[in-house]
Amino acid sequence: MIRHGLRGFLLILAVAGAWSGAGAQTLNFGAGESDQPIEIFADDGIEWQQENLLFLARGNARAVRGEVTVHGDELRAYYREKPDGGSEIFRLDAIGNVRIVSPTQEGTAAQAVYDVDGAVLVLTGSTPRFRSGDDIVVAERQIEYWEQKQMAVARGNATATREDRTLRAETLAAYFRKDEAGKNSVFRVDAFDRVVIRTATETANGDRGVYNVESGIATLTGSVKVERDNNVLTGCRTEVNLKTNISKMFACPTDRVRGVLTPTKGPKSQSAPATGKGATAPKSTKP
Repeated sequence: MIRHGLRGFLLILAVAGAWSGAGAQTLNFGAGESDQPIEIFADDGIEWQQENLLFLARGNARAVRGEVTVHGDELRAYYREKPDGGSEIFRLDAIGNVRIVSPTQEGTAAQAVYDVDGAVLVLTGSTPRFRSGDDIVVAERQIEYWEQKQMAVARGNATATREDRTLRAETLAAYFRKDEAGKNSVFRVDAFDRVVIRTATETANGDRGVYNVESGIATLTGSVKVERDNNVLTGCRTEVNLKTNISKMFACPTDRVRGVLTPTKGPKSQSAPATGKGATAPKSTKP
């Protein structure tokens, strides 16, 4: 074991494929053919445990590769030897006050584990949190980022928030694809179990949900209920347009849409259609 105790000690791990060059725009710092080195800094020193094939950095530790930085009280980089005499990192752990930062995204948790072979990042502990632009995702259990599948999963009373709109479910799965500028952006979000959508004017509940980011329409299915002011609609499927704040309720195959519409003071409110393919929730009449 070799121990280096100098403050701000710089260790360069010239390991191909440890983090990907694509990480400059996202938090995916694994797979790929980039030959960029990893720089590891630590206030309390860095250990190179040759017998255990491990680098251990303690005390305000951070690992930097390109424009992605991993912060933690302790960092562990596990590597393996290659047949050609080289080496490669196959796992990176961050423990305590973890922060993973890129120019456009940030993830925080008590612990993070990155599996290089599977290209999977898992954030756990202290209510994992992920921010990308105006979007914030929080989960009680864990947040996963699957690079090869281009998807992120939040588990355990997960919540996604943008401005005054909130999507909550036991599990949220977001799917990414590159936009015209070449940056990853979410195009679809699936919600599973105890799904709730809240806007400034209404609340919608269901068993499962699918949100189309481009159209702004969230579709809830199962046991569905939409509440606005004191008005309530129930059915088997609802479409909530988060851009226009217009909701449509659809009946079950063997039942009708049911509604409770409560008059309010002020201008006459719009009533929901009693028949047809769908019922539209009335707009708020509150001043």
